[in-house]
Amino acid sequence: MEPILLQARKTCPFLHGNTTSALKRLAKTKTNGLLVKANQCPVMGAAIQTRSMHHSVSAKDQQKQIHDTKLFDYENFYKQMLDKKRNDKSYRYFNNINRLAKKFPMAHLARPVDEVTVWCANDYLGMGASPLLIEEMKKTLDRYGAGAGGTRNIAGNADLHLQLETELADLHHTEGALVFSSCMVANDATLSTLGSKLPNCVFFSDELNHASMIQGIRNSRAEKHIFRHNDVEHLEQLLQSVDYNRPKIIAFESVYSMCGSIAPIHKFVELAKKYNAITFLDEVHAVGIYGPRGAGVAEHLDFDLNANKPYRGNGSIMDEIDIYTGTLGKTFGVVGGYVAGSAQFIDMIRSYAPGFIFTTSLPPVIVSGAKTCINYLKHSNAERRMQQLNARTVKSRLNELGIPVVPNPSHIVPVLLGDAVSAKIASDELLNKYDIYVQAINFPTVPVGHERLRITPSPGHTPAMIDHLVDSLEDIWNRHGFKRITDYAAEGGRCDVGKKDLPEIKPLWTDEQLNYNLSIEENQQEVSSAI
Repeated sequence: MEPILLQARKTCPFLHGNTTSALKRLAKTKTNGLLVKANQCPVMGAAIQTRSMHHSVSAKDQQKQIHDTKLFDYENFYKQMLDKKRNDKSYRYFNNINRLAKKFPMAHLARPVDEVTVWCANDYLGMGASPLLIEEMKKTLDRYGAGAGGTRNIAGNADLHLQLETELADLHHTEGALVFSSCMVANDATLSTLGSKLPNCVFFSDELNHASMIQGIRNSRAEKHIFRHNDVEHLEQLLQSVDYNRPKIIAFESVYSMCGSIAPIHKFVELAKKYNAITFLDEVHAVGIYGPRGAGVAEHLDFDLNANKPYRGNGSIMDEIDIYTGTLGKTFGVVGGYVAGSAQFIDMIRSYAPGFIFTTSLPPVIVSGAKTCINYLKHSNAERRMQQLNARTVKSRLNELGIPVVPNPSHIVPVLLGDAVSAKIASDELLNKYDIYVQAINFPTVPVGHERLRITPSPGHTPAMIDHLVDSLEDIWNRHGFKRITDYAAEGGRCDVGKKDLPEIKPLWTDEQLNYNLSIEENQQEVSSAI
């Protein structure tokens, strides 16, 4: 206070004539004598009065402004956002589909009497309706109840969780595994944790990677480079642009679920080794379906070797993958996700990832079902074979009619429409006129102009069901004049449909692996008697 008074005494006679101690005593009086003196001053008095008036006017003006200004309309904002979705045809419609466990792949709509055949489920092998899983889950429910009781750290870490993680580690030939509430959470939590903890980390991500991977990379705030889909040369160019010694993660999927393409895993692993990077392989749409034990595409690439030596260190490409992620909610019939890798990697994610630490663990009944399914599919190829045969049949039948199927070597059958309106018309008519459910796939899941129906044949689809699907699609294409393969060829091709000089695409499952000499009827009998 004294430096301020010394400066003020130079211009104020009152302050100049009083000591600092006298001014302090004056300020401590009941009537605040210092303020009284200030009001008597021709300079300070006017300043205090002006300030008081300013504050009073400001308060009144502020109140008037609040009443006069239109308040933010939250509901109108929501409506505008939804209108935007409807106008650009990206609004999502959800059908009421109730899958019937005893009549797979059938489901009923809102009314139980209205039954439809489901042709787009991700329960690829129908294991969600398996009596084996259902009976095991009933036993677990009776013994352990409905919920897990808390996070893994607080009452939610049961022996079943540990058994499931051991089963998953064995499936992928890794030292450890960690279970999450979904693979969306597993990918987000793992990538965001790695990207934020690895010093100066750089991501290299395929342009068609799933939203969960995109979100995890974004949440890490690490540097990222996007390479063209499955483009090995472009990836290498990007890797060359980054310091060799910086931590690098190459993130990609094995099977891309909307187009059915398969990643060049061997080549990506080679680049990772060459440029000091680690690989992050999402096998979500491949686990349970590919490989002699259902570990995914990485296992399938060395089919015979992994069939005869199903363990780590056998010399297969599986040993070269650093991190696997997968789901329990598709081929394995229940819900949840996981990561698998080295013991120290798993422990690091377990210790640092908020998406694992602060989430209630999966209920024992779900974990029991997943463990049972994984173990069963390690020893049964019947369902995988039948699914692949049905996928081949549907693709072949549609191609014969000129109905455009995006070419790929996997089990996915993407039927190209090319615009959102046509895709919805086809989906709605299949449901309402033909009792077939196939969801339309629009932006942002696929780019604008790539809209499609995504068909996923299963072991449970019979020849009669296939006939009905193909005939229904042909009827819809004839009635609406939707584009056929020749139309896309005339445009120069789209999504590889109608593309000139397209190399032959062979199915990942070979005839030998499928025991192709067996008839469809014999395979169906094998599936029926497998459980």
